[in-house]
Amino acid sequence: MIESHDMNLLFSLPMAVLLIFSYVNLTAGCGPGRGPIRRRGPRKILPLIYKQHEPNFSEKSLAAAGLPEGSISRQDKEFRKLVPNYNPDIIFKDEEGTGADRIMTLRCKEKLNTLAISVMNQWPGLRLRVTEAWDEENHHARDSLHYEGRAVDVTTSDRDRRKYGLLASLAVEAGFDWVYYESRSHVHASCKSESAEPGKNAGCFPEDATVQLESGARIAMGQLRIGDRIATMEPSTGNIVFSEVLLFLDRDVDMTRAFVNIKTASGQVLSITETHLVHVVKEDKCDGAKASCVETIYAGNVQVGYNVLVTPADGRVFYDRVESVNVKRLRGVYAPLTATGTLVVDNVVASAYAVIDSQSIAHAAFAPVRWACAVSSSFKSLFSWLPSTTDNYIKEDDIDNEIISDNTLLSKVTHDQDETPRTLRLPSVDGIHWYADMLYSIADYILPQHLVRR
Repeated sequence: MIESHDMNLLFSLPMAVLLIFSYVNLTAGCGPGRGPIRRRGPRKILPLIYKQHEPNFSEKSLAAAGLPEGSISRQDKEFRKLVPNYNPDIIFKDEEGTGADRIMTLRCKEKLNTLAISVMNQWPGLRLRVTEAWDEENHHARDSLHYEGRAVDVTTSDRDRRKYGLLASLAVEAGFDWVYYESRSHVHASCKSESAEPGKNAGCFPEDATVQLESGARIAMGQLRIGDRIATMEPSTGNIVFSEVLLFLDRDVDMTRAFVNIKTASGQVLSITETHLVHVVKEDKCDGAKASCVETIYAGNVQVGYNVLVTPADGRVFYDRVESVNVKRLRGVYAPLTATGTLVVDNVVASAYAVIDSQSIAHAAFAPVRWACAVSSSFKSLFSWLPSTTDNYIKEDDIDNEIISDNTLLSKVTHDQDETPRTLRLPSVDGIHWYADMLYSIADYILPQHLVRR
């Protein structure tokens, strides 16, 4: 069943596509020859040099393998998600005699098997050798991805160190998310976690994250509805304003996901998925939340020492130093879209957008949504005197044990005694909103790779 908001958005598809394309330089067809597609010879793979890593980011950043999610033991429930690798084309050292070197995540196994084929093609007669994979004996540094089965140390079967630079390059080609020519005796490679697998979800907040209504009451994400007006930040001025929730870009009440927990010096804690955008202050000299001082980055790239924007009860916006960053698995995923493109969650300013690493591009791409909602609101106001049988707005006082037309029983929403009843709208269907999913898919193809994290 398509919601009224979805119906109003149908006309905006061509406009949205054109809007995104306006940010892309489409000059590939202007070169010599008969078209943009040109034949190329085989690409030469250059070996990594000693101590070089690819990409040139920290292993535990979003642009590489991502944040650690916690070590896994044989007794943990998460251990069932690890898989053994019995590929006969790979030699497993297994010096512990427990088979631990064969255990890894499914993503890591797939990349390792691809690398094994590349090794045999590059050096006929040789095989890939794994010296370390999942570690259950705490032989590595704290928060090592070996403890989660997301990292492997590899060599060639002949242990010829002269080949390790090229072996590292082959690991990059095989699709490992981070490769490091770490030692003269091996190459280190690691992968993103399964829960952070690109393309499955957009960015979002957990169900117990809170927002502030215009009435002053605070509610959890699980109680938030389309049409509610919540605290947001006006990007051009840095002031706190109340903006309407237009729709949910992502919503799933039952899903459990890994969330980045960002804790500030003043005690504020923001739980957010790593592909969601957050506002950070570029330099300590900046005063407050001036637009020239603020940029948006992926939550997974926030580090200790960064400054994020916070706003306690008095409505004043200031930057607050990040004291710790860790990962927790929490229930529920919610991504409300507001008219300003921002929202204040647990007193921390965050973007309403994810996946695309640009607040301005994302906000422009969702302009048709804002226009459609504005037009829809105007028509409702213009014809408000007419009786309506299709309007799915309901009064909070009327929802005690009331059965809606689709036989969905709405539970009573509790609120403070001094709060006026809210006008609620039935929540969006679970999952990524079709418009957002369409834009993310288009962005995968036409935006530069560094701007998209799917």
